[in-house]
Amino acid sequence: MGSEAAQLLEAADFAARKHRRQRRKDPEGTPYINHPIGVARILTHEAGVTDIVVLQAALLHDTVEDTDTTLDEVELHFGAQVRGLVEEVTDDKTLPKLERKRLQVEQAPHSSPGAKLVKLADKLYNLRDLKRCTPEDGFHVPWPEAGSTKPGWSGRALLRPSRIFR
Repeated sequence: MGSEAAQLLEAADFAARKHRRQRRKDPEGTPYINHPIGVARILTHEAGVTDIVVLQAALLHDTVEDTDTTLDEVELHFGAQVRGLVEEVTDDKTLPKLERKRLQVEQAPHSSPGAKLVKLADKLYNLRDLKRCTPEDGFHVPWPEAGSTKPGWSGRALLRPSRIFR
């Protein structure tokens, strides 16, 4: 499919088209595409990731979960490796939210290194976004353990990591 730069731009364009009508849930309603681009940026700038498959998966990580995109479509355009990573990080939206979160925690240790990188960068981006848009009194995180929740936690220690990927 040409140079790695062309492959990366192809994934960014695909994601932008798929997410074109979506907005983030922040007060500004920023275009959703900012999120996958931000996730890929965290991987390149903070984790030093240069693996084109991981970076394409970062750009595409929400397309199957949040748009009409299928895994077969991802494979057709980007290959089996990208499909595999996207599949690993995609939640089953037919399940209740707490069950999806519980499964994320349960399956994380068994994920491939590339999927772990994408998931970590995704979570880090979302935590930073929460910090940017959160009221002064903080927020609460539902912990998916036995269907219950634990007290909230601000996550400030994770918002400015200097070596989270090392």
